[in-house]
Order: sequence, then C-alpha cells, then structure tokens
Amino acid sequence: MYYPDEIVEEVRNRNNIVDLIGSYVKLTKRGSSYVGLCPFHNERTPSFHVSADKQMYYCFGCGEGGNIYTFLMNYENQTFPEAIRTLADRAGITLPEKEMTAQEKKERSRRTQLLEIQKEAAKFFVYCLHGAEGKQAALYLQKRRLTAETIAHFGLGYAPKNSRSLYTYLRKKGYRDDLLKESGLFTYDEKRGFTCKFWNRVMFPIMNQANKVIGFGGRVMGDGKPKYLNSPETILFDKSSNLYGLNYARSSRKPYLILCEGYMDVIAMHQAGFTNAVASLGTAMTPKHAILIKRFVNEVRLAYDSDEAGVKAAMRAISILNHGQIRSRVINMKPHKDPDEFISNLGTEAFQKRIDDALSSFMFEVSVKHGQYRQNDPDERASFLRHTAVMLLRFPEEAERQVYIEAISREYGIDARSLQDMVRNMSARMTERDIENYNSREDVRIIQPEKIHYPPSVNSLLISERRILTLLSEDSSLIRRVNGILSPEDFEDPMCRKIAEKMFASVSDPAGFSPAKILDSFEEAEEQKEAAAVFHEKSSDEMTEEEIEKSLTESIIRIKQIKLEKLIRDAKSAQDMQMIIKLKKELENFTLPA
Repeated sequence: MYYPDEIVEEVRNRNNIVDLIGSYVKLTKRGSSYVGLCPFHNERTPSFHVSADKQMYYCFGCGEGGNIYTFLMNYENQTFPEAIRTLADRAGITLPEKEMTAQEKKERSRRTQLLEIQKEAAKFFVYCLHGAEGKQAALYLQKRRLTAETIAHFGLGYAPKNSRSLYTYLRKKGYRDDLLKESGLFTYDEKRGFTCKFWNRVMFPIMNQANKVIGFGGRVMGDGKPKYLNSPETILFDKSSNLYGLNYARSSRKPYLILCEGYMDVIAMHQAGFTNAVASLGTAMTPKHAILIKRFVNEVRLAYDSDEAGVKAAMRAISILNHGQIRSRVINMKPHKDPDEFISNLGTEAFQKRIDDALSSFMFEVSVKHGQYRQNDPDERASFLRHTAVMLLRFPEEAERQVYIEAISREYGIDARSLQDMVRNMSARMTERDIENYNSREDVRIIQPEKIHYPPSVNSLLISERRILTLLSEDSSLIRRVNGILSPEDFEDPMCRKIAEKMFASVSDPAGFSPAKILDSFEEAEEQKEAAAVFHEKSSDEMTEEEIEKSLTESIIRIKQIKLEKLIRDAKSAQDMQMIIKLKKELENFTLPA
C-alpha cells in the first residue's frame, strides 16, 4: 500500500532509531554516536555506528547503512509498507486505510477464502497421517529418520487413497465449488465430478513468507508416477517465485542460504540444525528465485545432488545467481548423493565442514569443464585451456583474475605464466560481445562487476565530495555557507550529486534538512546503502570548530582543483580559457565565508 510522504516522515520522526536498534543490538555511547557489533556480519570489534542526530546507522565493516525503515527491512526482512506499519504501531500512530473499490473487496475476499481452503486442506492431511489410513506414510517418514517434532514443525500430512474425501471435507466446511475449482487441489469433469489431485501421497505444505499455506507437494507411496507432484499455478502459488522452507530460513540470521533440490533435503537439514536451507519447488532455478533470494542474502551455498543431473542443475543455478549479483559456492556431497544421505551417514559436523570448505562457483565450473575433456589428449587439453582462458576474462580486475590463474595452476598443474599469456592474447583478440557469445554457447555467463573501481585521482575526489556532505549533514548551518560556492553540478559522483541537490534545496524548505529523510527518497536498497555511506565519510564528532572549518575548506579546494585540471585538459575555446582564469583566481586566496 502507498503511504504519503508526510505520513512516512511523521512515523520516522516519532521513532528514535537508537531506541529501535538498541532493542536488537547492544549499543554503547561514543561521542555523539552509539556503537555496537554489527548485526549484518560477524565481527569482534564494533564498527556499527548509530547516529541519533542523523537518525541513521552505518557499518564501517560491511557497508550496511540506512535509516529506521532500512533497518527493519534488512534485519526483519520486511517490505517498506510492513516497516511503516510496524513503526506506526510502535509509535501509536493510526495509519490511513485506502478505501477499496467493490472489485478490490471482492478479490481480497476471494484470496482470503482460497488461503483458508489451503489451511483446511493442510489440517485434513495432518489428521489423515495420524489415522489408520496414514500408517504407511507415517512409517515412511520414520524410515527417513524424521522426529515427531520435525513432522509437526513442517506440517507434514497424508492424502488418502479415496480421492473424494478432501472434497467432501471442504464442502462440509461450507466452501463453494467455484472456489474449490480455483484452489489447485482438484480436477473436475462432468462425469466424475471433483477428485483430489493428491491421493496416496505424503504431503508437504508449501508456505509463503507470512507462514500461510499457498500450495502442496506430494510424494507418492509405492511405485506410482510421478514420484513428486506439486500444486498447479494459482493466484496464490507461483512455483518460480517461491522457495520451500524460506518462511523458516529467512529468520536464521545466517549470511547465506543453502539451496537444495528437494523437500526432504530441506527438512533433514533443518532437523540437523541447518535452518537456512531452502529448495526450489519442482522446477529449476529461475531469475525470479534469484530476485527473491537477493532480498535476504548476498550468498548461496549449493547443496545439489552429486550425480550428473545435479551438476547440470548447479551450473544453471550458478549462471542465474551470477546475473543476480549473488555470490555462490558449491558443497561437495561425495561419496553421497544428497544432503539427507550425507548427514545420515557422516553426521552434522562433517557436513558443516563441507559447508565451510565449499568450492567457489568459478572453480567448480572449471572442475566441471576439466572433467569434460580428456586431459591426456593434447588437442582436448588445449581446448580446456582455451575455454578456461575465456572464462577468466569474466573478471574485470587484473588482480582478481591473477588469483584464479594461480589457483587453477596449482589445482591442474598448468604453468601460471602460460595461462596468463593465453588470457591476455584472448583479451586482445576478442571483443566483449565475442566473449559473451562464447560463454553463452558454453553455458556460462559474464559476471558484471558489482562496483566501479575508480582510479586514485577520482577516489580522492569521491572522498572529498563525501566528506563535504557528511560535514554539512552534521551542521545544517554550513549548508547556507557552502551554497553558492558549490553547486550540485560540481559533484562528479552521481550519488553525491543527487544528495547535494536535495541538501541545497533544503535551504528554502521550512522543514529543513534531514539525512534520514533523504534516504526515504531512494527506493532501491543498494541506493540507500550507498547514500548512507556518503553521510559517514569522516564524522565531525570530536573535531573542533577550527578542524571542521579546515577539513571543509580543503575538501572544497580539492573539488575545484580537480575541476580546474579537467578544464585545462579539455579546453577548446576562449570561453573555456576565461573559466580557467576565473577558477584559478578563486583558488588563489580561497576562504570559506562566515
């Protein structure tokens, strides 16, 4: 739901960020800020700062930062509207409710009833599992070494052989046929009427992130086909946009998810204590899954089967995760097929070690390609080297590329210098499009760099720009003094320019300037994080007025000097020369006006 800006601001102003974060993290006052151990990454020395004045937080260790809304969205995995509602309740603010149209009310009522049907079906299947007709299914779950607590936790059940019993149960509950047709639980024809899609199957309820049942997976008892059956697509259930177990894994607080292939793997891993395990729902990894995962973590450990099909699935998943800017590593299951089998035979400590030793996705891809070529055949080994060289071109940074060249050299007995020369030759001969086409043909993809790496001169400019904005954010009276000396156009960094525009505009705004308010204007989480970093370049905390004045003056001079150097380098007209002379005069005796 959309909330107007004035409501967003009121809710933020009525909640103190130090009080909120202090309820999650132990904070200690240090100067004008509060510090503690970052809740978003493991650390021993506090680098997580919360500013009461700015109503913002920032971690100098991992770069996480934002305002009071961002914190709830990152820590509690809430959406923006959910965060607003949480904070409004906390402050005792009644939010306006949007008046729904008759059609919207009808759709909401229908969706609510469909959710109720899924819930009632889940209760019915649980009842059947613990009855006489569910004996075979109960024995199957016992053989899979699932405890009663685990079975109850995941709501496992049994769909009986009588394929009309669920229909009879739901009709007695008062649900209409048109809703039952839409539920995804039944097939219907005029001769046979309603029959349950699931019969004689162990049932796995599929829940959304709000712990509401939206569909089911069923494992057949005996030799029937298909072995596993999922609910069809409905208005509640989209298998390409949901992950089994995510409703529990989202609260694990681990910095990565473990991605498995099936229900039983997830359940077995949660029972063993690996509560960050999830699985795709009877479908291969999709870009929608990557988008969903990115909401919670930036890294995935793949725990796919060790057979040929599992390797192919892992290669596809790596490609999609790379495009989604999600790091991935691959867990070695051998000599066992899957996590359930591995844990049953070797135990949880051994599996944890495999998680810790998981292979980087790039080295896994290289190992797969290595196995596809006969290494004792000179032509095939040469082909393997050529393919590896092109794969290495994914990395834009020379240093990062060199690290992998050395790792491949050690692993496969390849001369590092020869491989490096081959990579350089490939880079000189191939365009970016050639490389992308080659990799696409070989079922790998180009990795886009997550951040732009600036040359040293630009880095110093970025530091100066951020320092100015940080100092202005901590003393809004400085904005008036700087306004006119600098303009938003003087800031080269796009994020700094956006913030400068909003900051200088606040001079004429009766409400004044607020760093936390600026963060609200950025919709993307990455932009909010980047903006938070801008406001934490070098705090004026524990600086004297003279030191603040000196730092601000030096930073402004640095920006103008770099602008002057650029003008001199690119000068083409008399007008450019006039601008150069003007800037030189300004810099000769520059002082910050009082």
